[in-house]
Amino acid sequence: MIESKEVYVLDINTEYLGIPTSTLMENAGRGVAEFIKKQYPSKDKILFLCGTGNNGGDGFVAARYLLDKFKVTVFLLGDTHSIKSSIARRNYYKLDGKRISLYKKDSLDKIDDLIRENDLIVDALLGVGVKGSLREPYDSLLSKINKSGKPIVSIDIPTGFGTQTSVKPDYTVTFHDVKEGMNTKNSGIIEIVDIGIPREASEYIGPGDLIVYYPKPFIRSHKGENGRLLVIGGGPYSGAPALSALAALRTGIDLVYVASPRRVSSIIASYSPNIIVKPLISEEKITYDDIEAIKNYIKLADAVVIGPGAGGADETLEVLTDVIKYIVDIDKPLVIDADAIKAISRDPSIIKNSKTVVTPHAGEFLQLTGIKLPDNEEKRRYKVSQWASKLGISIYLKGYIDILSNGSITKYNKIHNVAMTVGGTGDVLAGIIGALLSKNLKPIYAMRVAAFLNGEAGNNVFQRKSYGLLATDIIDEIPAVLKKYL
Repeated sequence: MIESKEVYVLDINTEYLGIPTSTLMENAGRGVAEFIKKQYPSKDKILFLCGTGNNGGDGFVAARYLLDKFKVTVFLLGDTHSIKSSIARRNYYKLDGKRISLYKKDSLDKIDDLIRENDLIVDALLGVGVKGSLREPYDSLLSKINKSGKPIVSIDIPTGFGTQTSVKPDYTVTFHDVKEGMNTKNSGIIEIVDIGIPREASEYIGPGDLIVYYPKPFIRSHKGENGRLLVIGGGPYSGAPALSALAALRTGIDLVYVASPRRVSSIIASYSPNIIVKPLISEEKITYDDIEAIKNYIKLADAVVIGPGAGGADETLEVLTDVIKYIVDIDKPLVIDADAIKAISRDPSIIKNSKTVVTPHAGEFLQLTGIKLPDNEEKRRYKVSQWASKLGISIYLKGYIDILSNGSITKYNKIHNVAMTVGGTGDVLAGIIGALLSKNLKPIYAMRVAAFLNGEAGNNVFQRKSYGLLATDIIDEIPAVLKKYL
């Protein structure tokens, strides 16, 4: 079963893999036509009710494939200029001049006669993503369809699905997989048609993850309403928390705070005036003296990244553990990275069932779970998913092929390159994930968007700088990726 947003992700990622949407539409329409030929061979006259979106486009293709055996009528609930995609429009024009009856919205007064004269109604009006109540003329038209007594076949999903008014079909011919919420009561008998979406499109991260799930700012929003992130780290190192902070800002949030020991706080501030540095009491490393100050800074943020550059001193790890417990207790989204993974490895149960993302590589995963991951990707996927489910968190396993899982959704990511093993790239990734969490994106979607955004930026830089790529180069490239895809 697949959510409506995931349908858009699949379409985009399939095209990214080289299979155009036009091919998917052709396969979808042909699949619907083959089903109708098999299920209703004795029907003579078929009425297609088509909308102006790609659902209507699927209907245009199906109508074309049925012309050899049936008398086909297509009613477009709009006009040719209102057809939203060029692909659907092309398929409409392919019907022109053929042995087919074409009607548009200006002939709506004929709809009662058309419903009465035809033996079968095909619903291709509206696809996934419809919310709220339907406007006229849809509401009245659906009522007429349902009261007609004629057999009805819906394409992909019944029009109005999820609203108060919807088509009640005998059959729904859906594509790739059953859509979330569909059942025989609201969709009739469901027939699944394979339209050629490759396995990789559904299992691997692609631009669809970014395009569909990136949380754009509201037009009337003010400073601070599009994400405030706190990075807790530094001490032995100053660069790591700064990289996380700068990556978060480039991802498109409003404010980033960095809480670091006093000695490195001025260094971090010197990297960019855009970082708001919050010096701690301690000079060299995070200590127990800093806990109250850190808790106060946490209140300023919508999400937290903890660990970059903090070091592995025993007292620091103990403090990080206490801070993580506090963040989990107040139910704030959290990214646990680098040295903070060592802290929770002592007792992973402290993050159980929380809005936490942990970003280990294989060695840190062993430290966290006691499990040495196998080389086989399917077996690694199973282990990561198993532990994400067991802990009730999200895990971003970094590797040759990344594995992202919250226990129920698991994705692969191979959008990166060998030069991205350079120091600091993990801090960049943590900052991107933290930024997306601060923009109120759920952990699994934050990881998916971050995987593509980080990897695509890295691949773009690699084209120019080859093995000389730096973590700061990836940060600088993030806006270009956002501009290209959003």
